[in-house]
Amino acid sequence: MSTLVTNIGELVTNDPAADDLLGLRTDAAVVIDGGLVTWVGAASAAPAADEVIDVGGAAVLPGFVDSHSHLVFAGDRAPEFRARMAGESYAAGGIRTTVAATRAASDADLEAGVARLVAEMRSQGTTTVEIKSGYGLTVDDEARSLRIASAFTTETTFLGAHVVPPEYADDPAGYVALVTGPMLTAAAPYARWIDVFCERGAFDADQARAILSAGAALGLRGRLHANQLGPGPGVQLAAELGLAAVDHCTYLSDDDVHALRDTETVATLLPGVEFSTRQPYPDARSLVDAGVTVALASDCNPGSSYTSSLPFCIALAVRDMGLTPAEAVWAATAGGAEALGRSDVGSLVPGSRADLVLLDAPSHVHLAYRPGVPLVARTWVS
Repeated sequence: MSTLVTNIGELVTNDPAADDLLGLRTDAAVVIDGGLVTWVGAASAAPAADEVIDVGGAAVLPGFVDSHSHLVFAGDRAPEFRARMAGESYAAGGIRTTVAATRAASDADLEAGVARLVAEMRSQGTTTVEIKSGYGLTVDDEARSLRIASAFTTETTFLGAHVVPPEYADDPAGYVALVTGPMLTAAAPYARWIDVFCERGAFDADQARAILSAGAALGLRGRLHANQLGPGPGVQLAAELGLAAVDHCTYLSDDDVHALRDTETVATLLPGVEFSTRQPYPDARSLVDAGVTVALASDCNPGSSYTSSLPFCIALAVRDMGLTPAEAVWAATAGGAEALGRSDVGSLVPGSRADLVLLDAPSHVHLAYRPGVPLVARTWVS
């Protein structure tokens, strides 16, 4: 059955052929059929359809594409957050607290937690989400994390190289061997991507290179956590290897920006982390001005960014990272799609998936202009 969504006051299409970044149309309409967008144009010229939905002049956007999240976990780390707000600094070691809780949780409890967070995301306009493992750190727990995640999304990422677990504290090389051997073998059937936390307190560049190479040999495309806690080799390693995305990018040198400029690697920025940890925000302006593709994602996790809201991340990116409202919306839609190697989401053009967000507002600008206000009135997912 075909559906005509009409009387759209402002339509964000992200059409790459348009003259402006968002491919904005006014007084617009969209036709949906078979889960796809089949027509976009002026409302007055819209073809007939089986069903008509009049949105009364509201803004319509592509569904948000959240390309970085950690949703398979148990427990929370509210005491850690309270301590940070009292002046303690963030460190990667807090991940081990969640690892212990996740290992002890039942499948049913983990599934319920993912379902709750995906529903939160959906209510705030996210229609595509990537979900990582990384809170199991045993062969069985990493495989079950990805099996659970795969029930909610096709965008699943093996992150056995999140941190070295306590039982391998004195043998990090042994843990890398486990990750690149039995753990990867067990996890790969449930994963599309492989990721490494390349950071002090986690894995160095040589370890990251070995882990990503092992994943590539099994057909998993690479991504990387990098330069979150301080300057490091991760961003340039991602550029060298031509990874799909390098995420965080909080501490960037001119050489890092130049390295990304010459690749198709997407810089995924995660402003919820900086909000929660009080670290400096990444310089998104320098990346955009250099021609680097930028994505925005939530990094929803119980330690450093316990938010499921991309509208909140859009507002932070505009207020504290130097992006315009249009750039931030593009990064949370088309940018996220590019970070996942997807051409079927993040835009509203003929052939795109019919994933739409209806705002209780006349313009995309309101996502940053009215921070914290629940402006997503309806989310369509094809």
